[in-house]
Amino acid sequence: MVETLPVGRFQLQQQRLEFKRWIPAFLSSHKTLFVLLWIAAFGSVFFWQWNIGGSGFSIFAKVGPGRPMPKMRPFAFNLTDFGGVGDGVADETAAFERAILAISKFGKRGGAQLNVPPGKWLTAPFNLTSHMTLFLAEDAEILGIQEEKRWALMPPLPSYGYGREHNGSRYGSLIHGQNLRDVVITGHNGTINGQGQSWWKKYRQKLLNHSRGPLVQIMWSSDIVISDITLRDSPFWTFHPYDCKNVTVRNVTILAPIFEAPNTDGIDPDSCEDMVIEDCYISVGDDAVAIKSGWDQYGIAYGRPSRNILIRNLIIRSMVSAGISIGSEMSGGVSNVTVENVLVWSSRRAVRIKTAAGRGGYVRDITYRNLTFDNARVGIVIKTDYNEHPDDDFDRKALPIIRDISFTEIHGHGVRVPVRIHGSKDIPIRNVTFRDISIGITYKKKHIFQCAFVEGRVIGTIFPAPCENLDRYDEEERLVKLSAAQNVTDIDYDI
Repeated sequence: MVETLPVGRFQLQQQRLEFKRWIPAFLSSHKTLFVLLWIAAFGSVFFWQWNIGGSGFSIFAKVGPGRPMPKMRPFAFNLTDFGGVGDGVADETAAFERAILAISKFGKRGGAQLNVPPGKWLTAPFNLTSHMTLFLAEDAEILGIQEEKRWALMPPLPSYGYGREHNGSRYGSLIHGQNLRDVVITGHNGTINGQGQSWWKKYRQKLLNHSRGPLVQIMWSSDIVISDITLRDSPFWTFHPYDCKNVTVRNVTILAPIFEAPNTDGIDPDSCEDMVIEDCYISVGDDAVAIKSGWDQYGIAYGRPSRNILIRNLIIRSMVSAGISIGSEMSGGVSNVTVENVLVWSSRRAVRIKTAAGRGGYVRDITYRNLTFDNARVGIVIKTDYNEHPDDDFDRKALPIIRDISFTEIHGHGVRVPVRIHGSKDIPIRNVTFRDISIGITYKKKHIFQCAFVEGRVIGTIFPAPCENLDRYDEEERLVKLSAAQNVTDIDYDI
């Protein structure tokens, strides 16, 4: 057992508080957009070069011993107490398992902390326990073993039918937990690295017989905190909380190559309730954040919605998919989501809701506020024909309900199509509100605010000019003009 003093804990709390106060004001100032973008771009390049070069840039090399690890539980252990080596070669799986078994005995005494010291810790997947803190020191890196035979097989998720990529068993996650309570994964920005390159290659070559596993997956659990660490190069989705309550993700960096890293979503809340995602930087090969709740008839039968989710103070990029998505697997329903103070840069899409006939469920009470788009092909997307299904047994009459969505204080530049809301006769979009919208465009063509089968309103003056499907109100919310053309279709995917 290692007695670690809580040195620096108060300083860390003060730094986090100052950061939380600073970033919303910073994001709301459009004069600082380019400065912020350069910071984000430089950070992305830095982390990418770190990944390629292994040892990083010498100008950032740490001098002297690392920061002491604060003691956050009544009891604390080092991984080396259980035979850990940390040389990047030794298999540390048994050390992690022994340590977590020991920690599991302290649950009734306030739990215990496992410190991962500086070094490279190569391991097969392992399971967490309740009332546990996993603390990654500065320069500590947990590495996932790349041999897929070392990754345990698990039953498919009940809300996804027979499997996400293949029917039958799926690979588990590198760090896994089920039916847990009070779990913290934190540190001094240590790293959990899935070493996903071999998984991505085998997936593209169709050499895998089971669905890939996430980097970190917590299922049927509550009171989960992930903070102050880096997650990178996941084989599949990066952090996947499944049917969990009271989850916080704060001050986390999530990285994967922006191309050729398939399905490396950053954070995927799935049938989760009461969740906060804040103060994060995410640059990955798919959606930065994707809120889900099950797939077609299996999600409908499972019946667990995602709701009460707050996403704020993020800098995110997705060259392949979208910055923040809802769906397309949303058959259990998604409601009461707020997305605010977010910069989406150099991305294919900024924010997107995607669904299709057969999903059922609903997306409602969604608020987007104070968003900045910088160089996005499409800014706001609602798509109702995302026709990807687990099998042919889905109910084609199970139509999702999309309604009560607001967009306020949306700004940006370098956007090709600011808005594309594609409802249909069977799946109309209801009660959408736009207010204080000013998005600079790169494509000077008509019909860049695109709508089909949408009903809603525009309050005040917005740019670019809205589609004719929407009612017009002045700044005092007095009706100016009612639309008689909610069902007009003006969608052009060639732009």
